[in-house]
Amino acid sequence: MSRMKRSVLITGAGTGFGRSTALLLAERGFRVYGTVQAGQREDLEKAALARGVALRVVEADVTCAETVESAVSTIVEECGGIFAVVNNAGVGLRGFFEDLSEEELRRAFDVNFFGVLAVTRAVLPHMRAAGEGRIVMMSSAGGRMAAMTLSGYCAGKFALEGFSESLALETAAFGVRVSLIEPGLVSTPHFTVHRGRAKAALSASSPYRVWFSRHERMVDEILKTGRITSEDVAKTVHRALTARRPRLRYVVGWRPKLLVALRRVLPEAWFDRLYLRETVRLMRTTSRVDSAPGAAEGPSYALSNRQAP
Repeated sequence: MSRMKRSVLITGAGTGFGRSTALLLAERGFRVYGTVQAGQREDLEKAALARGVALRVVEADVTCAETVESAVSTIVEECGGIFAVVNNAGVGLRGFFEDLSEEELRRAFDVNFFGVLAVTRAVLPHMRAAGEGRIVMMSSAGGRMAAMTLSGYCAGKFALEGFSESLALETAAFGVRVSLIEPGLVSTPHFTVHRGRAKAALSASSPYRVWFSRHERMVDEILKTGRITSEDVAKTVHRALTARRPRLRYVVGWRPKLLVALRRVLPEAWFDRLYLRETVRLMRTTSRVDSAPGAAEGPSYALSNRQAP
């Protein structure tokens, strides 16, 4: 296979899904170019050395079109073209909508949505000229189904899903295939150093603080019992890049697969009530009374038996 057909740009390759994908693809013969945040280059290069693979780190900030264009030009010059891009770079944003600032929302969209558009715009002319290419979007189960405390994050992922559906139709005639990767909850730095809590989410003045704290503990409990890893996500990306007829969507994890299936077969009103009831039940069973005076129980969600399907 030619160098061009094995060249792939992975944004956000420094940690989590991006790092696992970069190492796996390099191990399986791809010529990997990865972008990282400041301070992550050395860690990625050490990880590649320990795994016995070679990859290149290129300077690019997905929120800066000039650096993206420069990175893509480098790949094209060295490989004669670019076969694939994995739009993985992203930031988290956790908090109830009223606790999200305009600045936090715009930052999330700049990276998670407009950054993807910038990278895709830069690679598409080269893929069209070659008559082939793969564009992989790192979406989320939160791009198919919204979740409490993720109104800002899910809004960006829903936008990404809509864009990707349209793009897949627009580029198919040119041999360029688009795939969405939709993982559920996976224990990565996204839930530790990069958790992305809104500044006001845990403020004593927030009317949502008790429920936000409970939801965060619920998420942590689910992460502890989860069996899906970032390596599983990387293998799914590899499948999308190498399949003769790649699918538009790849859901990763049994929980999101179950929820997507239930949403498909149940009446909408039934599913919505079941989903809310189960979310609240999990928060109540996995959390303990908040320590704040006067806020032990917090607001109450009205969930009578008559609401359940």
